[in-house]
Amino acid sequence: MGIIIASTPFKEAITLAPIIAAFMHDFFSSIWISLFMIIKGEFINVLKVFPTKSGAILALGALSGGPLAMSFYFLGIQNAGVTYAASIASIFPGIGAVLAYFFLKEKMNKKTWSGVVLSIIGVIVLAYVPTRFDAESNFFIGILFSLGAAIFWGLEGVIGAWGMRGKEVIPLYAINIRQITSALSYGIILVPLLHGYPLVFEAATSSVVWVIVIAGLLGTANYSLYYSAIDKIGAARGQSLNNTYVFWAIATEIVFIGTPVNLQFIVGAIIVILGSILVSGSVKR
Repeated sequence: MGIIIASTPFKEAITLAPIIAAFMHDFFSSIWISLFMIIKGEFINVLKVFPTKSGAILALGALSGGPLAMSFYFLGIQNAGVTYAASIASIFPGIGAVLAYFFLKEKMNKKTWSGVVLSIIGVIVLAYVPTRFDAESNFFIGILFSLGAAIFWGLEGVIGAWGMRGKEVIPLYAINIRQITSALSYGIILVPLLHGYPLVFEAATSSVVWVIVIAGLLGTANYSLYYSAIDKIGAARGQSLNNTYVFWAIATEIVFIGTPVNLQFIVGAIIVILGSILVSGSVKR
């Protein structure tokens, strides 16, 4: 996604680029997962789940984790800067853990809470990049937007776990519903509201579209594993482990792009790994 946003035509549209890239990612992801379910002969089952209570719950989770969270996140970046927005948004596993404790009755102990907190601290250490504070920016409004993104992402995991409790739902059905709902809500509401379709069509006719197609395939694999994890080990543990993507993104840059290893990465990685070990070994459903 970083490569996509830095490519033409996205790099010429700084404000719109992240939202349009997110829409196109979810659009192609919805196509990939739908094709997969058609080949498996189970797409009809996905359509049958849509009008059920479980389908409505999963669609609500898609709206929360897709357009709502992403919009709040990028509004946070615009007003408070990427460092503060990314750091605050990364606390979503803690919010999800609290919500899962109260609403899904997932059992939490001291090790679990310690692991969640350590994972969040580690991700903040990894993501932190010093930026110059702009006194004219709407800093506190940006902080509130970033917190809103964290809440919506935390809600998505909990709502997803709730929706998958229906006997007729398996994680792949949930992902299919999630990506279709997210893509439609972007395409019908958010993109027209932002007058973003000219950029969509420009990107769709450029060479970068193939990178977006590949990103959509990776996103399908990502969400399929994420929702499967939530279904098997609970929202609190699934979200905390999912949040370690920041570590894997930087590790990937180090291996494939040659980004130098620094002390910040080493410290952050150790904290993330310790937090993940605590979370992985302590949550009981």
